[in-house]
Amino acid sequence: MALVGVSVSAARSAKPSRVVHAVTALGQGVRESISGVGQGARFVVDVIRATRDTSSWMPMFTLHARTLGVGSLPIGIFIAIFTGIVLALLASYSVGDIVPPYFVGTLVQKTVTLELAPVLTGLALAGRVGANIAAELGTMRVTEQIDALETLTFDPMSYLVVPRVLAATMMFPVVVGVAMLVGVTSGWLAAIGLLDVTTPQFLKGVRIFFVDFDVRYGLVKAASFGAAVALIGCRAGLTTSGGAQGVGRNATRAVVISAVMILVLDAFWAVVWLTGRTLR
Repeated sequence: MALVGVSVSAARSAKPSRVVHAVTALGQGVRESISGVGQGARFVVDVIRATRDTSSWMPMFTLHARTLGVGSLPIGIFIAIFTGIVLALLASYSVGDIVPPYFVGTLVQKTVTLELAPVLTGLALAGRVGANIAAELGTMRVTEQIDALETLTFDPMSYLVVPRVLAATMMFPVVVGVAMLVGVTSGWLAAIGLLDVTTPQFLKGVRIFFVDFDVRYGLVKAASFGAAVALIGCRAGLTTSGGAQGVGRNATRAVVISAVMILVLDAFWAVVWLTGRTLR
């Protein structure tokens, strides 16, 4: 009987301990998440302050603009070509004979400019640009090159981070703008080559519901995507530790967080700009 009493009391004491452990783990996770948000906000403020040191970041800006922007054009064009073809076929399949054929041009233009060109291109560049920035700065951190820059009185924020962030913010809209043009063009070629849609019909569909807001909306989203990807990649690189394994881990982490942030910003801009807005 004594043994049974001991075992029952032990089971009762073990159950609350597991609950306490679960609550503690949950609280620690929430605290770490809130701390990460605070550190990220502080990092953004530091980057904004560092933009005042134009003599440090200006000479590096054109180099990063060419690397992050011009070097990313082939990826944006490649994605846009097949996106336009698929959208034209899907538009024809979805509407069929219910609506006039020129609606194929309308659907291709709207979906490419408003959503797919910015988001798909942004997700692809998150892998290329985000991983590149995180791996580059992470390697500099683990090899103590950043410490050497600080010893030479260079500010890593203004010398390494600011030119990358500004280059990505300004060049992402350029890549997305080219992707918009290529996507609509490939949709037009698919419509006249694979569907029973003529060029005048397709162009009528493009023009009839086109407003300059469509392009402006997509480009603003692209600029916000570029800033987010560059900021996340830079912070991941600067906080790298643990040698080559740490570099790979933080580069992967930067890509994942950048992709999630792109989707969050996409929803944010839709709520801010599209709520209550209709074609007029």
